[in-house]
Amino acid sequence: MTSTTLFYILIAILLISFCIDQLLDALNAKHYNDTIPEVLNDVYDKEEYQKSQNYKKTNYKFSLLTAAFSLVITLAFFFLDGFAFIDALARSITSNEIVITLIFFGIIMLGSDILTTPFSYYKTFVIEEKFGFNKTTKKLFIADKIKGWLMMVIVGGAILALLTWFYQTTGNTFWIYAWALIAVFTLFMNLFYSRLIVPLFNKQTPLESGSLRDAISNYAKTVGFNLDKIYVIDGSKRSTKANAYFSGFGSEKRVTLYDTLINDLEEEEIVAVLAHEVGHYKKKHIIFNLVASLLLTGFTLYILSLLISNPLLSEALGVSKPSFHIGLIAFGILYSPISTITGLIMNWFSRKFEYQADDYAKNTYKAEPLITSLKKLSKNSLSNLTPHPAYVFMHYSHPTLLERFSNLKK
Repeated sequence: MTSTTLFYILIAILLISFCIDQLLDALNAKHYNDTIPEVLNDVYDKEEYQKSQNYKKTNYKFSLLTAAFSLVITLAFFFLDGFAFIDALARSITSNEIVITLIFFGIIMLGSDILTTPFSYYKTFVIEEKFGFNKTTKKLFIADKIKGWLMMVIVGGAILALLTWFYQTTGNTFWIYAWALIAVFTLFMNLFYSRLIVPLFNKQTPLESGSLRDAISNYAKTVGFNLDKIYVIDGSKRSTKANAYFSGFGSEKRVTLYDTLINDLEEEEIVAVLAHEVGHYKKKHIIFNLVASLLLTGFTLYILSLLISNPLLSEALGVSKPSFHIGLIAFGILYSPISTITGLIMNWFSRKFEYQADDYAKNTYKAEPLITSLKKLSKNSLSNLTPHPAYVFMHYSHPTLLERFSNLKK
């Protein structure tokens, strides 16, 4: 195979991926006006349903614009030797391969963020604002950006530097050391994310004593689930959309409720949502996802180790000198079809696990408050109640509201 052939294979992968995504989005958009199933008629009234239709259509048009823009920029980089230009720029500053890698990805990430920030701004302050979701101030938007950059530089830079060092010092066996590093980092983040990262962006406070905390604690006791760390997060400072999640293991295990969730749902409904999350723990879904993620990471790194030293990867991007950072770019595109397949498999498992967690909540608590909570959350986020099956298969990590309703009513 020549570098030119590989170049056009990379282009073909990008174009095919774009076309598939747009086809799925178009199929999904055609279902926006489908009749809502009778059992879900109480989710929206006529005015709210029209609002949800407008929201979906607006997001569809916006996603088409952003995806097309991203494709054009990426293709321009390929055909105008953008990667070669940034590589040469980095090498004009230093001869240290680790520093070159950091400069290379730093320029690409910064440039990408500068180009996409106007779209992010429009999404937040125009679309989300128009439909009543946005609570983010411009000051908070800028602060989040700065914090995100700092996190990327400090954490992302440190990991990237270590990966490059492993490659330089251990050659093709670097994947083993890289896998170990990422495994340790993943476990660390699973344990301490809520304690270390969340406070940088949100305020967390223990749930006050009262009927809700008592109801949650009483339920946890009935299923033998030790839960004494219950926190409320100020999600309302960014959006009206609600959420709840578990994080950590062992003594670091905690549940976090968005203040919007507490405002939107009744007490019984909140307990039902938490019963669903407890189901994920009890059914070992958290462990499965963690192990599967680590195994997939190891597999990806092993395949990377087989290809990263091949000069064709760099030559295909117009760079004569083989390097770790250029190889990573080419490999990321080449591997994307495999990544899509593994993503489909993980989504299939995820949807299956959601049914199991729903069943657990139904059997250990009640089905009805979980049903009403799902309907309220769908309504408040203007969710699509009639998605296309192909779109669900490719993108959904959760079953549709109708599927979950049918399962809970069994």
